[in-house]
This record gives sequence, structure tokens and C-alpha cells, in this order.
Amino acid sequence: MNSLSPNLEVSEDRKSWPPLLELAAQEVFERMLGSEVRTGPDPFDEQGLDITSMVGLAGRICGVLTIRCAANSAVLMASKMLGVDATQAGPEMWDAVGEVCNMIAGNFKNKISGMGDGCLLSVPNVITGADYNLRALTDRGRVEVHLLFEGLPLIISIEVHTRCGPRR
Repeated sequence: MNSLSPNLEVSEDRKSWPPLLELAAQEVFERMLGSEVRTGPDPFDEQGLDITSMVGLAGRICGVLTIRCAANSAVLMASKMLGVDATQAGPEMWDAVGEVCNMIAGNFKNKISGMGDGCLLSVPNVITGADYNLRALTDRGRVEVHLLFEGLPLIISIEVHTRCGPRR
């Protein structure tokens, strides 16, 4: 496990965020699931990624962190998290992928100097199915990393808005 926990300032260009997002995911998967994740191929086949977990961020930054994966990835997360066989973990897959998303969001925000206490997280939400469009009200673009968990594809992304609060 990488013991380095870099703290970076909230940067306007967000160029430093992809490695932090990947590191946050690696640490969560290692600590909570006893598994490694590694960088996935680019381009990335998104076919079958029909489970999406979302955690909202509010405070120093506003936005949403998402994880997209296939059902077999979510079942494997639940199996490893609970220490049970995959056949027993199926019903818990939504809770597991939601909790993994929540832990990655918390770990990520704590890696950016000043954001840990200045940013709150929402309760995770999980969507099942592929026939939907997610439109986050963001204006700073998306930071996205493609990872492999036990050889299975994951997409983790964060979209942010420049400022929180009501628009004038």
C-alpha cells in the first residue's frame, strides 16, 4: 500500500486531481476490501457498467463523485467487504458500492489541503440500469479515472461547480 498521502491545494485547473482520485480509490480498495485496483486501458469499454453510485459534495467545492461498475463488480465488492461468498453477497451489492463510493469521496477530499473539514458529503445514492443520463450542474468539467478491480472495469469521476449556494 502506498503510505504517501499527499495534500494538495484546491487548484483551479484540477490537473493534480486524477492521481489523487486514483490513490484514494487504491487506498479504499486495499484497506476495506483487501484488493488492489490498477489503472485500466484507454480507451475504456463502458459496456455493461450498469450500476452507478453517487455521493454529493458541498462546501469548499460542490459537485458529485460517481463510481460506475458492472453488477458482478458490485457483488464482488460486497463479498470482499462482508467476508462472504459471492453467492451470498448479491443482495448487499448496492450497499457495498454505495459505501465504497462514500469512502473514496471522503478519502479524496481529505487529500486536498483545506477541503477535509470544509466539504460535506451526502448519503450515497445508487442507480441500477444503463438507460439514463446523469447531468450534474457543474461547470468545471469532469475528472475521470479508469481502473480495474480484480480485472473488472470501474470508472470513478468527480464533477465540480465553481461555487456553492444559490445562483443570482
